Amino acid sequence: MGRYDKSKELYDRACRVLAGGVSSEFRKYGPPHPLFYQRAAGSRIVDVDGNESLDFTLSQGPLILGHSHPRVLAEVAQASQEGQLFAGQHLRELGLAEKLQRLIPCAELLRFSLSGSEADHAALRVARAVTGRPKFLRFEGHYHGWLDNVSLAISAPNPAALGSYEHPTPVRWTAGLPDHIEDQSLVLPWNNLELVEQTLASRHTEIAAIITEPVMCNNGCLEPVPGFLAGLRAACDRYGIALIFDEVITGFRLGLGGAQQYYGVIPDLAVFGKAMASGYPISVLAGKRQYMDKIADGTVIHAGTMNSGNPCIAAAQATLAVLETEAVHPRLFIYGQKLMQGLRQVSIEAGQPLLIQGPGPMFHAGFTPLEQVRDFRDTLSYDKPRYAKFVAGMQERGIRLIGRGLWYISAAHTTADIDQAIATAAEVLRTLN
Repeated sequence: MGRYDKSKELYDRACRVLAGGVSSEFRKYGPPHPLFYQRAAGSRIVDVDGNESLDFTLSQGPLILGHSHPRVLAEVAQASQEGQLFAGQHLRELGLAEKLQRLIPCAELLRFSLSGSEADHAALRVARAVTGRPKFLRFEGHYHGWLDNVSLAISAPNPAALGSYEHPTPVRWTAGLPDHIEDQSLVLPWNNLELVEQTLASRHTEIAAIITEPVMCNNGCLEPVPGFLAGLRAACDRYGIALIFDEVITGFRLGLGGAQQYYGVIPDLAVFGKAMASGYPISVLAGKRQYMDKIADGTVIHAGTMNSGNPCIAAAQATLAVLETEAVHPRLFIYGQKLMQGLRQVSIEAGQPLLIQGPGPMFHAGFTPLEQVRDFRDTLSYDKPRYAKFVAGMQERGIRLIGRGLWYISAAHTTADIDQAIATAAEVLRTLN
């Protein structure tokens, strides 16, 4: 019997009913094929073949408290007993909104949705309505959901496809995009404030918003260089442009106030999701009143039948309560940085060029000859086949990782878990040629 025989049988069956056998493109790429899971608790997840793995994927980031946190599950069960979806207002929704308004610096008003993609879409719509301008500026390698107008410059087959540094080519991420979708945005390399300012000096009358991940989590987990976010804030103020932070990953992971509190730069609009509700579908668009008033008065339409369902709101309430009362964030930074340092050390000992970058609660690992990765173009130096071998070797030894190199730490991880991951990585690194 093979280690993943039952998963393989189920995956073959799934391919007959689900397109590609999965319900999200990113689930296709786990080694040796997409695995089926049957239960998870804390820092561990068990597949249908009974293999238990120490999990650093955390379902692509949402599970900041770990799997199946008892307080979250209890609150969700209670809320479900009260009713699933009212198509109307309820006290849990109001209570959560009031809490988020206190926690998030830019949150003068809020609206709930189900996904980060939806909330990003709403943020750009609001920015266009307020400014009366048609376009937005975004950065290479940043991810703002999978909808059409943001499905550019997320990835590239090679550096040449990106065009010149000063005037990048907005590479299409997917087939099926409408003609002229590139006309809705401008694309620049990240972390270059001078280039942003040069572009805005001549084209600011076209630009409704600058949208950015405060940390470029989805490609390399790159932090902003000192002064970059503050420089964006100043430029937006100077030209009457909305500054949008996509905090779907950084939100509640770098702190209860998100990256905007962590770096001390307050955007006009911000989008939160993932860690907010421990795996239940919810997102929030939070912003300053001058922008959110356009939603409040109905000038900008924001809608959604499933928004603010009782179980999702309850999951967010419970998650935030644990984050507030149990001092989770110091542990995320301590354990994350311990793991980062351990991986650096064992990679040096194994003679492997494994570069580790990120703040700690989340970070990126990848094989590259570069000593530092500074922007998306640098991330194209990563040896993806070598990292795929590393991920497969870790999986075979009971450590589950995300194939693109992003690691997440949860409140459920322990010192023993971190030590296990470092020791296992040392073993796998020695096997790579």
